[in-house]
Amino acid sequence: MADHLEQFRERTRSWLEQNCPQSMRVQPGTRAPGELSDEVAWGGRNEHHTNPDVATWLALMAERGWTAPLWPKEYGGGGLSKPEAKILGEEMRRLRCKPALVGFGLTMIGPLLLEHGSEAQKKRFLPEVCRGEIRWCQGYSEPGAGSDLAGLQTKAELVGDEYVLNGQKVWTSYADKSDWMFILTRTDPDAPKHTGITFMLFDMETPGVTVRPIPLISGASPFCETFLEDVRVPKDQVVGDVNNGWTMAKALLGHERSMISEIFNEERERNLAVEAARKYIPGSEERIADASLRDGIAQLTMDKVCLDLTIARTKEAAKIGHQPGPESSIFKYYATELNKRRTATMVSIMGPQGLGWEGEGFEPSETQAVKNWLRARGNSIEGGTSEIQLNIIAKRVLGLPD
Repeated sequence: MADHLEQFRERTRSWLEQNCPQSMRVQPGTRAPGELSDEVAWGGRNEHHTNPDVATWLALMAERGWTAPLWPKEYGGGGLSKPEAKILGEEMRRLRCKPALVGFGLTMIGPLLLEHGSEAQKKRFLPEVCRGEIRWCQGYSEPGAGSDLAGLQTKAELVGDEYVLNGQKVWTSYADKSDWMFILTRTDPDAPKHTGITFMLFDMETPGVTVRPIPLISGASPFCETFLEDVRVPKDQVVGDVNNGWTMAKALLGHERSMISEIFNEERERNLAVEAARKYIPGSEERIADASLRDGIAQLTMDKVCLDLTIARTKEAAKIGHQPGPESSIFKYYATELNKRRTATMVSIMGPQGLGWEGEGFEPSETQAVKNWLRARGNSIEGGTSEIQLNIIAKRVLGLPD
């Protein structure tokens, strides 16, 4: 086994070195903390890139199934074992390769279909996800149903062989760029609110779908409102059983929270805060002059290692296709709070240079750090508020009484 893995590492390293374009490798010092490069593929029919290497890198990785290395080959994945997938990740980090593909298809709806989708749904959608041919958005939150998701009012009525959807979703990230939506709708208005909900899929070009971006104070926004007026959805696009959508919702939220925790805890530039301190704090060339800041950076480093090890332990204990449990709320809560502290530390280190938003006198990395800090405030809201996560941890992980 050891010989096989070592040979796999050598082949993987050689292939990546030969095939990953230089522009698809993150250069040291060019990426701000928390910044996701624009030059990565999200997939779908609405995507356009000025750099042709984005499409080239996606096509090369998709051909090997390495956009979803653990997924079965029959669904477009790589069919790798977990040790092999770990090696692939290590070698990509060593070369600083950008991901060939990102998005909710890989991290949310794809894993859910692997667990709960019909064979026809798996064969129809998963290969397209792996090849980057379809981009997904999530239709969960509504104006009156956010943290209390079971209070949703969007309804679907069965008419012949189709469901007719009417209602409104809000905070639908990237809805204006997506091809398909996975959505929760109420199919039995007389049932208790946690039942009578159905999970289904539909094409965003279906007549009756209207999307409006929601502008934010930052000037950029991934969020949209989505309006549904007599949107017709075939019955075979229901995932799981009718009126059992809450089970699907909990499963997908587990994937979402695990995904969020990994995004906000992703591999960062080594010693980024230390490098910033040397740049902005006089007398810190050899050792950071501020003792309090030294303690803060050490605490952030230890907290990140603890989270890394906890996530790794959970992954090792899980089988491929295992549905994340309530422990994903721990990861989501801890990672988002860690990211808030990390971005606040960076702004604090920069002093007056941490007050810039745009214009002369500020470097791009400085204004980006400020925007990262402001954006991190939303981490404790999206994907379920921190208060909701703490309630889940208390009740379903620790077993505390109401």
